[in-house]
Amino acid sequence: MSESITAEETPSVDGRRARGDASRRAVLTYATDLASVEGLDGLSIGRLAEASGYSKSSIAGLFQNKVGLQVATVDAGRAVFMAVVVEPAREQPRGLPRLVALMDHLIEYSRTRVFAGGCFFAAVSADFDSKPGPVRDAVRAAMSDWYGYIEAQVRHAADAGELDLDAVGVETLAFELPALYEQANARSLLYGDDRPYVIAAVAMRDRLLRAGSDAAALAPLERPRTGR
Repeated sequence: MSESITAEETPSVDGRRARGDASRRAVLTYATDLASVEGLDGLSIGRLAEASGYSKSSIAGLFQNKVGLQVATVDAGRAVFMAVVVEPAREQPRGLPRLVALMDHLIEYSRTRVFAGGCFFAAVSADFDSKPGPVRDAVRAAMSDWYGYIEAQVRHAADAGELDLDAVGVETLAFELPALYEQANARSLLYGDDRPYVIAAVAMRDRLLRAGSDAAALAPLERPRTGR
């Protein structure tokens, strides 16, 4: 018997696949938002069904089990982060302009609550930093790529003479900048206030100035940080 799909079957198969992909995207939108607030460890098929209105059986059909759901949620959170923070920054030349754009977009990503719970990865990292397994592997891979990308931009800036890091070093500055953001994200969530983002942006600008940056290149970090 031939295994080829007939012309009559194709639209039905394609239609089912399209509906399944649409359902998966919709469910993951709920999942990433929920995980940003409640953490990834508590994200289960039952809890997601309750929050999204989808049935447990339909969610189980899409993700198989809790671990599959959690890993898919990490991947979905990573895709949003790339679209909101990284891809727009790539419009700038690599090095200092792109580094400043990354920090600016990063602050706005949390401040405007792209996810209800602020930074998705700040929320989920705390759940799995000491729990080996595929979920922690997915979180670590995403965070390693992000931190590595920041370090690459710092290195490009130093190599181009846009920063002078002889006294501090690339690795240290690449650690300090996201650390300022992470603290701003945590304090803003705790106190319900945008002021930590202002402080973080000022501190980033000051740190880059002390590293030899041209002040004009840091203009994005001076934008107002109020209103959503």
